[in-house]
Amino acid sequence: MMKWLKWLGLPAGIAVLIALALHSGMSDVLHAIGAAGFALLWLVPLHALPLLLDAQAWWLLIGKRASLPYLWWVATVREAVSRLLPVASIGGEFVGVRLARWKIDETSVVGASVIVEVLVTMAVQYAFAALGLVMIVAQTGHDDLLVTIGAALLLSLPLPVVAFVLLRRGGLFHAIERWSARLPMSAHWGLERLGGAQLDAAIDTLLSEPLLLLRAFVWQFAGYLLGASEVYLALWMLGHPVSIGGAIAVEALTQAARHAAFFVPSGLGVQEAVVVLLARMFGVDEQTALSLALVKRMREVVFGCLSLVSWQAAEILRNRRDAWQQKAVLRPAEQRVARQRADTGDGRRSR
Repeated sequence: MMKWLKWLGLPAGIAVLIALALHSGMSDVLHAIGAAGFALLWLVPLHALPLLLDAQAWWLLIGKRASLPYLWWVATVREAVSRLLPVASIGGEFVGVRLARWKIDETSVVGASVIVEVLVTMAVQYAFAALGLVMIVAQTGHDDLLVTIGAALLLSLPLPVVAFVLLRRGGLFHAIERWSARLPMSAHWGLERLGGAQLDAAIDTLLSEPLLLLRAFVWQFAGYLLGASEVYLALWMLGHPVSIGGAIAVEALTQAARHAAFFVPSGLGVQEAVVVLLARMFGVDEQTALSLALVKRMREVVFGCLSLVSWQAAEILRNRRDAWQQKAVLRPAEQRVARQRADTGDGRRSR
């Protein structure tokens, strides 16, 4: 089902993007971006700051077992994988677990921190979307939008609530592990190494600390608020500034729409349409609104590609180091075998 949604979502997103470009006039859009110039490139390093706050939340949940700079780098890779690769917005979490395991030996601790962080992120997204709705109603008076989006948020609320209840009850991953072990070929999958019981215990430990969860929530929410500075600065550079509340509203509901349309690869078309719609509500003309959407997309691609390249470089260096260490271990053994063969040959010749 997910595969079909992905293949249907991609052409639909491309069609929306083409329609927006044709309707707005790409020549005017490109002119607006060109007028802003290279100053827009400052948005690329700016994005590192919200991710640093997000990494701070993960650092707390993982028990400070790895350095904050390292987890920040992993957070950039996680985001790049989820946003740029066709992994239904969840592949980044698996990559994050793998990279965090380079520094932390306890698989259950790493896995639990990522799972609980995803729950915290869901809560942050709902709170941030609610704040965005308040900003829209307060500054534009679109009460009908409040009803429509508010109803959509309420309808989607049972999913994270059910996920939280199941995790809080405990035993979920142990049950999945036992069920999977009954499947054919399970012995070849290494399912006995999943450690479902240990993972459940680690998750329960984190969920039993409400103060820790609150601190993670605050750090992530601060990161989302800081992320709205991208919209604020981009529109200012494009010559159509909006209020801070307007920037928060655009960013909040764009994030909400993108996560709702997770089956569309990279949110292509969906993100642009929502950005244009929301920016127009705050008095931004259509050409500048589409310019903002394209600038956000370009920043995402540039920042994400740099993160992906750094990840692949780290993988290559690690593989080469492991191969060198393996050779260093094997070399003395090979030398002993060679000496033994030489001694055996000398003994035969002497006879």
